[in-house]
Amino acid sequence: MSTDPKDRWLDLGSFIREQRGSARLSLRRLSELAGISNPYLSQIERGLRRPSAEILQQIAKALRISAETLYVQAGILEAPAGSPDLTRAIMADQTISEEQKQALVRIYLSFRREHEDERGEQGPGTAPVAGPTARAAGAGAVPGPPAATETPGATGRVATA
Repeated sequence: MSTDPKDRWLDLGSFIREQRGSARLSLRRLSELAGISNPYLSQIERGLRRPSAEILQQIAKALRISAETLYVQAGILEAPAGSPDLTRAIMADQTISEEQKQALVRIYLSFRREHEDERGEQGPGTAPVAGPTARAAGAGAVPGPPAATETPGATGRVATA
């Protein structure tokens, strides 16, 4: 990612377009899900507009990625050191279904929680798993994938919150 502010907005727009493609969403559908106008989203993707943190959060929620991921792309936050964003990589994989992605993310996060619980790494008032994809939406962050639970009576189907 470039350090030039002009290039940063182009990089952000390209990243959003890439994530939209991975999610198989049209520009119009993403704008509807995010609650922003189609022309405005198009301008963001082309690097012509500088979206606010609130708009980035709406886009992240619609794309089902963490808001922090977009904040880092926009240069609002520094990238976390030492921890790869495996959740983002799983969600970007176009070779598996949405249900499979959600299952993999749930398994991965449960392993991380188990590991961190064993090491006693949970801090006061924090979610069991550190990082942007595990913070509660009520804390101002948008989790990577939505919380998913098994629907009673359904086989192999996942209901999302």
